[in-house]
Amino acid sequence: MVTRGFVEMRRLAGAWGARTETLMGLSGLGDLILTCRSLQSRNFALGHAIGAGAPLPEKLAEGAATADIAVVRAGAFGVEVPIMAAVAAILSGRITVDDAVGALLARPLKREDG
Repeated sequence: MVTRGFVEMRRLAGAWGARTETLMGLSGLGDLILTCRSLQSRNFALGHAIGAGAPLPEKLAEGAATADIAVVRAGAFGVEVPIMAAVAAILSGRITVDDAVGALLARPLKREDG
């Protein structure tokens, strides 16, 4: 999931005009790895709480605030971001975690570069 999410990040950043190689450094991949591995990360703690069935905290992580925006911008650029869309849908209560994971795993396989 992390590697697929990173691909989405690179595609969206590229469509937005960023140099995608920038995401290979600390500000991209480094931040993503930390965010996905440490309870000290507000985004990780939020995901952990959601996965445990806890209610959303009043003060959400920065990722929660930008999830819908990222999906809208991706749509405007014609960039497919199924993981970002699933996260936004979970955070807004439109889909359960189990249903989101099921939908992501049911997606057809395709080439990485295509």
